[in-house]
Amino acid sequence: MNTPRATRRALLVGSLLLLAGAAQAETSTQDAIAEYREMFGDDNPAELWQSRGEALWHTARGPKQANLTACDLGLGPGVIEGAYAQLPRWFDDTQQVQDLETRLVSCVTTLQGIPREEFLKVKFGDGEKKSELESLTAYVVAASRGKPIALPMQHPAEQAAYALGKAVFSYRAGPHDFACATCHGDAGKRIRLQELPQLTTAAGAREAYTHWPAYRISQGELRTMEWRLQDCFRQQRLPQLKFGSEVAIGLTMFLAKNAEGGTLAAPGIKR
Repeated sequence: MNTPRATRRALLVGSLLLLAGAAQAETSTQDAIAEYREMFGDDNPAELWQSRGEALWHTARGPKQANLTACDLGLGPGVIEGAYAQLPRWFDDTQQVQDLETRLVSCVTTLQGIPREEFLKVKFGDGEKKSELESLTAYVVAASRGKPIALPMQHPAEQAAYALGKAVFSYRAGPHDFACATCHGDAGKRIRLQELPQLTTAAGAREAYTHWPAYRISQGELRTMEWRLQDCFRQQRLPQLKFGSEVAIGLTMFLAKNAEGGTLAAPGIKR
């Protein structure tokens, strides 16, 4: 029969073995992703989405048979270089604070005459069903690579969006009483052996935000920031986040503002 000391020793050894196994699994996962990136070198599968987005940007389509070269993303009609680095922001024509995705939808519906519902039927790609929105997003985002994040934040609505995003980030709800801050409010946390950035700090927010949108290795798809937020809501077991909602825009504003000064490296590559 085991003595209490022997039992404690066995439990300790078992715990150490579990920790060692977890560390080994984490190293294996990180090594696999590093090997994947090394295999591609300077290339990124997201470039396929960028190419499709560039073609969509310059192709006359829709009832109005127009392209998107007159789309104003905040820096003037047709200017895409550096535009993503200054979004979300207020737009006078829509009387809204918009992120890149909702602004692109406005341009498509207004300039090309394509109904919003039709354009958003496939807003997130799935295998053979490629999303035009994701492709356009990749094209515009790539034009801001190397630019520092610098949001205007002068309009009261922009400040209100940030305040809403900050509040939602810490709001606990759902069957597990989770908030965004549950996973991303403190340092040193991880999930499924993956380190979680502390998004309330500049360093953590820059580490995360500057690489989104990103190509997801596990899904073989490029994913946008709104998809990322929607998936976080899903993992928290919250009601589905409505595309382009005030909550979605607010959270994006909160993260972008926290990451201000960081250099954009998107589209990135994620697990």
